[in-house]
Amino acid sequence: MDSTYYYTTNVETQSLDAGVLFGLLATYFIFIIALYVVFSIFMAKIFKKAGQDGWKAWVPIYNSWVFLEMGGQKGFWAILALVPFVNIVSVVFMAIAAYHIGLKLQKEGWFVLLYIFASPVWLIWLAVDSSKWEGVPAAASPAPPATPAAM
Repeated sequence: MDSTYYYTTNVETQSLDAGVLFGLLATYFIFIIALYVVFSIFMAKIFKKAGQDGWKAWVPIYNSWVFLEMGGQKGFWAILALVPFVNIVSVVFMAIAAYHIGLKLQKEGWFVLLYIFASPVWLIWLAVDSSKWEGVPAAASPAPPATPAAM
């Protein structure tokens, strides 16, 4: 009885596998970048409603810092979110900040459940609805055209 195992490799199969893996990784990274762009656009709209600069939504970690401070929390939780196990506490503070942000945008208290269970929906809803941030004056509308003075 022969118990020898024969192992052969096919170079074409290996290169095909590497190509498929590269294609999947490229698709994954493109998807992640597209999500980041979409979320940053909507986050910038919320920042503008709160009187913040929109560019802050595009800076990783700093956007979380600003988000936390808009919600009345300490911004350092954005950095602590990078620490394993401590990040769980950071998520709780993000939810508390989302609750306060919702209240400041004239939403009911239960609206935070949308943040907890469907964050993208929460973000898009607040970005595109007509709610105004409490305490921030509406953007100055252009002055009406001057009418000639009666003589």
